[in-house]
Amino acid sequence: MPAHLRGHRPSCRLPAVHCRVPPGAARHRILVRPVRSTVSEFCTELTGLTQHEVDGGVSFAEACRLLAAEHHAGSRPWASWGDYDRNQFTRQCQNTRTSYPFGQHHTNAKAAFTEAYGLRKRPGMAQALEIAGRRLEGRHHRGEDDAWNIAALVLHLSERGVWPDPC
Repeated sequence: MPAHLRGHRPSCRLPAVHCRVPPGAARHRILVRPVRSTVSEFCTELTGLTQHEVDGGVSFAEACRLLAAEHHAGSRPWASWGDYDRNQFTRQCQNTRTSYPFGQHHTNAKAAFTEAYGLRKRPGMAQALEIAGRRLEGRHHRGEDDAWNIAALVLHLSERGVWPDPC
């Protein structure tokens, strides 16, 4: 791997789910066109995304603009499963000099779930769905499906009255 890419993990999808949506709401994704990498065979096997699909995506800056303008991401609390996505967004925004699209209020849903269930070890999202008695919807590791499943876990914790800040 070239030196300038070491430690860099490109984002190829930006999943977003609003917690307050009407029943039957459609999923939405923003596909990001990678600039410094290509979609590997491993990535295709894991996510189902192909190079052809992501070639039709938008730039990272445009994706951030869409999150801010169409989803009002800067004025909403948001959550991710662990801190990786939050840290990746921060790094990629800094590296590309792109305005950070999200607001200040972030919740690590994995930590909230672990605490709510009194677990010693933080589970992966698929395991958390099992613990919560929920079925994994869609394809694990595909951005919009993971976002949908994480939102289901957030709503599950909220319904139980153990989500740190209701969304």
